[in-house]
Amino acid sequence: MYLSEKFSSVAPSATLTIDSKAKALKASGVDVVGFGAGEPDFPTPNHIKNAAIEAINNNFTKYTPASGTLDLKKAVCEKFQKFNNLSYKPENIVISNGAKHSLNNVLGAVLNKGDEVIIPAPCWVSYPEMVRLADGVPVLVTATEEEGFLPSVEKIEAAVTDKTRAIIINNPSNPTGMCFPEEMLRAIAALCVEKGIYIIADEIYESLVYDGKKNFSVATISDEVKDITIVVNGVSKTYSMTGWRIGYTASNAKLAKVMSNVQSHMTSNPNSIAQCAAVAALTGSQESVEEMRKAFEERRNYMVERMNKIDGVSCIKPDGAFYVMMNLSGLIGKKIDGVEITGSDSFAEYFLEVSKVAVVPGKSFGSDIHTRWSYATSMENITKGLDRLEDFVSQLK
Repeated sequence: MYLSEKFSSVAPSATLTIDSKAKALKASGVDVVGFGAGEPDFPTPNHIKNAAIEAINNNFTKYTPASGTLDLKKAVCEKFQKFNNLSYKPENIVISNGAKHSLNNVLGAVLNKGDEVIIPAPCWVSYPEMVRLADGVPVLVTATEEEGFLPSVEKIEAAVTDKTRAIIINNPSNPTGMCFPEEMLRAIAALCVEKGIYIIADEIYESLVYDGKKNFSVATISDEVKDITIVVNGVSKTYSMTGWRIGYTASNAKLAKVMSNVQSHMTSNPNSIAQCAAVAALTGSQESVEEMRKAFEERRNYMVERMNKIDGVSCIKPDGAFYVMMNLSGLIGKKIDGVEITGSDSFAEYFLEVSKVAVVPGKSFGSDIHTRWSYATSMENITKGLDRLEDFVSQLK
């Protein structure tokens, strides 16, 4: 019996693995506090759920066009015009089964075997694996905490070769929560135009930006930049619709056609009912979006302030998303019950075992001296988790 070497070499998602382990422990009666998954704890707003119920009652339960309904494509275009000042037509839009699916479509459309994709790091765990699945080569360009987790344009340019086909810009970033400043994005865009490199702009967290800031979309720089940019977004984070699985891309029509053709064979259309719900999300009241954003900002402020008061750990304040990268370098070399903390893996393992708190090792994102904490959970859980962190650290010798 033979197995695919390519598929067998893919590592499981560290974030989903940690989340599954935490949920399994909780289901068995263990009082676990989970900070693993990037999933808003708010319910999907009622007007969105009602749109799905209406779709079912109207028997909207059949196949739709493979790349999504015209209604949803129009709603996505309206969203881009209203919130990003970007003009797209339905022919530029492809609706997929979540933003992950969208990203796989994009990479499949722009890469040939051996092509390279630059990925600023720390980065989301799935990016390198997605590139490999598309027969590409991930090239991580790492930035330190002192650099604000954002690699300089000089670092990015130094990584460009004649095989570079794309760069992934996740803005705001998972796992760091940092936003690329406008001037940096303009410099990166100029480099990409000069070198003929696609910009894959993952803006799934664009609505979750704090301190009065507004996220800057790289595609707005110029028509030339827009033509080489593929914007990836979805409804999961903004509208607390993670399980509905609706993502979308905006790109030039030629790329959109390629992705649509492939999707017609790979998956056919996204869920018809979820598409109706997504229309309601994008065109309906946005009050719930701002309510969630304010709650996340409050949680971020508390977590950052509290974490920085605990000896041996620290963090910088993220600009957006709902993650904090905790620096644990002050704990490395210390022991608990005779077991030494050697890096993020051992910290996460023993923190879960001893204190029943689940966090994601930073090694999975490209930094072994950090762990990622998601504050997409209640203030009660955040307080409990940080109480346990303080107790855990106090036990280290």
